Amino acid sequence: MQPEQSAHSNVQLRKSLRLWQVVIIGLAYLTPMTVFDTFGIVSGLTAGHVPSAYVLALLGILFTALSYGILVRHFPQSGSAYTYTQRAINPHVGFLVGWSSLLDYLLLPMVNALLAKLYLSAMFPEVPEWTWVVGFVTLITLINIRSINLVANFNVLFVAVQVVIMAVFVYLCLRGLNQGEGQGTAWTLLPFADDKTQLGALMAGATILCFSFLGFDAVTTLSEETHQPEKVIPRAIFLTALIGGAVFILTSFFIQAYFPTMERFQDHEAALPEIALYVGGKLFQSIFIACTVINTIASGLASQTSVSRLLYVMGRDKVIPQGLFARLHPRFKTPVLNLLVVAFISLSAIFFDLVTATSIINFGALVAFSFVNLSVISHCYIRQGLNQGLANKLKHLALPTIGFCIIAVLWLDLNEHSLLFGGIWALCGVLYLAWLTKSFRVAPPSYLAE
Repeated sequence: MQPEQSAHSNVQLRKSLRLWQVVIIGLAYLTPMTVFDTFGIVSGLTAGHVPSAYVLALLGILFTALSYGILVRHFPQSGSAYTYTQRAINPHVGFLVGWSSLLDYLLLPMVNALLAKLYLSAMFPEVPEWTWVVGFVTLITLINIRSINLVANFNVLFVAVQVVIMAVFVYLCLRGLNQGEGQGTAWTLLPFADDKTQLGALMAGATILCFSFLGFDAVTTLSEETHQPEKVIPRAIFLTALIGGAVFILTSFFIQAYFPTMERFQDHEAALPEIALYVGGKLFQSIFIACTVINTIASGLASQTSVSRLLYVMGRDKVIPQGLFARLHPRFKTPVLNLLVVAFISLSAIFFDLVTATSIINFGALVAFSFVNLSVISHCYIRQGLNQGLANKLKHLALPTIGFCIIAVLWLDLNEHSLLFGGIWALCGVLYLAWLTKSFRVAPPSYLAE
């Protein structure tokens, strides 16, 4: 392997991604089959109206997706919420948003490794659990080191497998419904609403389901590897959220029509194996569980790609050590050291449990979403003066305000683990920033200022 080069050399991220590749990476990050993981919980909470809860969740996410799209056009560099807040509000605030987002980005690959461990250990209980974690982390790291195009091509395969298995699932649901299962017909609106529907319950369900959309914004970190990012990335963000939401709504509709109540399930929090068994039998159940493993590989690839690029940008801006994190391999044009750091963190899946890991992730995600909406107002409506006329007021004030308010509601549902670990992480960020900027007297160094 050749020695790596620093960010001051001529090695740069390769612009090779097209719209469809970016959307595929985004959908892989969303992992469409997660609809099965949360179905049991939300169905009980909404009295059998999961599709309606998904509609409300999608509407909320789309407002934030619009804010991301606006900011990408103004700031086409990689970096996601960190870049936008840094340049739209304040460099110090931008650093803290990026620092908080790191908690989300760094742990998502670990959660995928943890899911792989749970699925594979259930299928092969005689194999030590740690071997699944090590094997999973090694696989996605080697693929990511090789090439961003290789990641996109692998994700094409993985997303295709998910689409096929979900199409088969929908077909089996249709067949069962026509044979008298559940509602007895697919031509029904009962999964969306009936005389027992309560808006409060749907909003509570939507709050949980919003986290199914975590990752739709991850494609913004691919701006510097995308042709015409100012056009492609905004479309990719919106399409990722919209297509993912449509898949969630359609799939949950057929599940809800097939299972109007949760009486048949022994464990509402782990309904996936039983759903597959009742709909398709034992063979389909085995295939379905195998696809969930593929699902975690696709998500692991996409999440590790995004966090390695975020570390690269923060290193390039010298807000974290440049010599370590702003280095690209001269042959592969990928941030190899960053990928290895993320891989090391992902190995903690050997020790973590799923509830704790996922609860911590929520903190960083909501910080990022909140400040993206605020950044549109700060940069476009206030600084740039794009506040004349109804269209500008709607685009640069009303819509991001609605997006911020929706995210603010979600903050109310963060559990104690998320607030504790997130708060400690944020405090560490404040202390590091104070040291970096001489007690906030100078701005964090910026790559664009060089």
